[in-house]
Amino acid sequence: MSTMVNLSRIHFPVTTLGPSRRIGIWFQGCSIRCPGCISMDTWVQGRGMTTVDDVVEAVSPWLSTADGITISGGEPFDQREALFDLLTGLRARTDADILVFTGYPWNRICDALAVSPSVIDAIVSGPFEIEEAQTLALRGSDNQELHLLTPLGQARFESFDRLIDEKDRAFDVMFDDNGDVWLAGIPARGDFRRLRHILEGSGSTLGISEDTRFPSL
Repeated sequence: MSTMVNLSRIHFPVTTLGPSRRIGIWFQGCSIRCPGCISMDTWVQGRGMTTVDDVVEAVSPWLSTADGITISGGEPFDQREALFDLLTGLRARTDADILVFTGYPWNRICDALAVSPSVIDAIVSGPFEIEEAQTLALRGSDNQELHLLTPLGQARFESFDRLIDEKDRAFDVMFDDNGDVWLAGIPARGDFRRLRHILEGSGSTLGISEDTRFPSL
């Protein structure tokens, strides 16, 4: 029987969360809930229930043209069994690189990786800290760490071990069947609020998923 997983959404192509054209898989549910998180909609547990086999089948038509896979959330390591079953299933079907974002610090997840080596090529680890600076590529705050775990991860992600630049300030835009719009990427502080103000100034409305209890710096 296939492992159950709570999933927020999948999308292809994603170009703002790693190199080239990527499959994006977002887990649903997060116990960390970093203050100022831009994805509060992925915090709630128990939403988007499906199976790992169904997720692998859903992304399979894209695997032949995808350069990589990015898994984020929510918090993937809150569903550790489902995460590693999914990684194993994807590895069996593609040689594309796999990047995972987690809010857990490295010392909380490294033991799990030792049990299943080589299923992840690179990891961005650590909670989003709204009081920290944001100067590094692929990271929402500078306390987060980029770990290159395999030779493929080294080849594909070494170029991201650098300061952020203007080409990193981009979003992928996704549209759901019900008309919701999703933005994939790593925004600068306050980008969502600035976008909302621009749209509201032209007579449109925009609901955002950012945790607005804390000011974006």
